[in-house]
Amino acid sequence: MRDPLLALFTQGITPDKVAATLAVGTACSLFPFLGFTAALNLAVGLRLRMNQPIMQVLNQLLGPLHLVMIVVYVRLGEWLWHAQDERFTLTEMLRVFREETFVSFLQRFGWTGVHAFSAWALTAPLLVAVLYYALRPPLRRLASSTRAQA
Repeated sequence: MRDPLLALFTQGITPDKVAATLAVGTACSLFPFLGFTAALNLAVGLRLRMNQPIMQVLNQLLGPLHLVMIVVYVRLGEWLWHAQDERFTLTEMLRVFREETFVSFLQRFGWTGVHAFSAWALTAPLLVAVLYYALRPPLRRLASSTRAQA
């Protein structure tokens, strides 16, 4: 992980830009819907002129955490929306997706998506801020050590 970052710094990418890319890429990679994170990383990264290889590699690395966070976001969203009667289970969702129509799936789990999205939308800016400010100092040190060696 260190060597590719060092290579970026020698190409003129600032530590702050790398920190922002990692922070935004993490938030996009934890978007609580399967199959959308790579496209979200691509769209946001292009719009903000961020390093696509970093964002896409990060997206792949965060895959297992993404699956866990879907459930976390659904539960947090259920709590935010006071939706105790609509408890989401992954087993039931997969069964309905396999055995019933897409319309039935949306009728049954549409609010689950709203819950998950709401929780993600509320927490993503905080996640970006925390990661950005936490990553800047070590990345700056790494970049200055690269300049000192050159």
